[in-house]
Amino acid sequence: MSTPTTPDSNPTPESNEPTETTESFGQLFAEYERSHARPTGETGPRQIEGTVVTVSTDSVYVDIGYKTEGVLPLALFTDAGETIEPGTKLLVTVKGRNEEGYYTLSRHKVAQPKDWTSLEQAFSEKSIIAGTVTAVVKGGLTVDVGVRAFLPASRSGARDAAEMEKLVGQEIRVRITKLDSTDEDVVVDRRAVTEEEGRATRDRRYTELREGDIVSGTIRTLNDYGAFVDIGGVDGLLHISDIAWNRIAKPSDVLTAGQSIDAKILKIDPETRRIALGLKQLQPHPWDVVPTKYTAGERIRGAVTRVTDFGAFVELEPGIEGMIHVSEMSWAKKVRKPGDLLKPGDVVEALILSIQLIERRIALGLKQAIGDPWADAAEKFPIGSIIEGPITNFTKFGAFVQLAEGIEGMIHVSEISAEKRIERPQDVLRAGQIVKAKILDLDKEKRQLRLSIKQSAPTGLDEFIAEHKPGDIITGRLIEISGNRATVAFGEGVQAHCTLPDATPAAAEPAATGQVDLSALSSMLKAKWKSGPATESKSEAIRAGQTRSFRIINLNPDAKTIQVEVA
Repeated sequence: MSTPTTPDSNPTPESNEPTETTESFGQLFAEYERSHARPTGETGPRQIEGTVVTVSTDSVYVDIGYKTEGVLPLALFTDAGETIEPGTKLLVTVKGRNEEGYYTLSRHKVAQPKDWTSLEQAFSEKSIIAGTVTAVVKGGLTVDVGVRAFLPASRSGARDAAEMEKLVGQEIRVRITKLDSTDEDVVVDRRAVTEEEGRATRDRRYTELREGDIVSGTIRTLNDYGAFVDIGGVDGLLHISDIAWNRIAKPSDVLTAGQSIDAKILKIDPETRRIALGLKQLQPHPWDVVPTKYTAGERIRGAVTRVTDFGAFVELEPGIEGMIHVSEMSWAKKVRKPGDLLKPGDVVEALILSIQLIERRIALGLKQAIGDPWADAAEKFPIGSIIEGPITNFTKFGAFVQLAEGIEGMIHVSEISAEKRIERPQDVLRAGQIVKAKILDLDKEKRQLRLSIKQSAPTGLDEFIAEHKPGDIITGRLIEISGNRATVAFGEGVQAHCTLPDATPAAAEPAATGQVDLSALSSMLKAKWKSGPATESKSEAIRAGQTRSFRIINLNPDAKTIQVEVA
């Protein structure tokens, strides 16, 4: 066996053989025939097994067990969609020797007809014969099969005129489809032969392939869902989901027709003979670095890749995505459709809420990245303070007011007005209306805040307390007496508690018109406690309904209580 020839070298006969130049091809071939003796009775060219030693840009060099290697055109393999590499075993026959000293080989043991008798035999047996394409003619090609034969263009296996031109001078394998020795009319078919050989090649190739194998191939076609790859005479489907670990829009973004790739066989269906290939499986899985690279509570930045009904997916890096659930998008409002807030391509900052390595899931929070507004709500909004904000929405029992981004307070319908009973908050309020309200209660854990509009406006009682101080003498009317305690009215909504001196109170004045009308009395009393004490005699007996002077003992603005005594 000679030393293998490298693909880039210009192959020449071995220079260390002194008899090479003096030996004729006949002598060499005779020696070869003697070294490869055939069984008795075997005729015709003998098919032998050779081993590919080198593949150059246009030729395949084969060790056939003789002093000099044999050569085959690389096009024989590429045209058939076969992958050839050093070490491949081939069955070949020797045709002759080229000008460089290499044996010219044929891959098939095919007889070359010598006369009409052999042609008629080949026709009747539908056997395959060898022929040489001599010219392109109207409607097809002429082929020398011992006589001149016609090969129709439709049966040539060539796709266009350019491919037909390339066949001129090549040896091809054909089958005779018409033979008329009288008119010397011979018609041959190459396409049927190549299709049969293709099926045979595919059958053989299927038996060689195994799930898990790494194969080399050429991308034949691309479509929206993947790529078909020729892996040596058979096609495998490389689905779009198995091209890369990161999400891609379409295969043509990363692959091109004619591109050579290595892929892994993921599955072979023995019934349909469908082969599933994977490209990304030859690369490390991106999730392998997640445990050491990402931690819960970490802030990340990434682009939104897709939006669903329940959330949005964000790419942390190629092959690693996290999901922002719709409930984790905003503190301020309830997001019903993620698409209303986020769109594919948006770059966002989010907080990693959790990492599930087994399920390969990362939960992200968008709202957490801007901070929890309730964290310092108690300091920003102390109970008793007055706030101002817009009405955001309504319920049957009240209205919600936005105090700040992510913080809303609820005004119960009973806390809207002190003057009248409100049945529906929408009867007196509208969405977007700016209102003032008093903070009644704040629960940080439950994220609840109670407000009151009616308690935020100054009342007559607030005004009274603001304008008086202990010791002031004012005018009021006794409206109720119980034992030594009495209730005194100083105007509408302004009442005080009074402890009476030790004496039996007089009977109440008869009420001619029924219940006391405090609203009608309000203006008069208010005028009196603003203008000075009453002029009634101190000696007059105390009774309900009586108007007289009182001294303020205590004012409590927080509890909104007043204590007085008879002046």
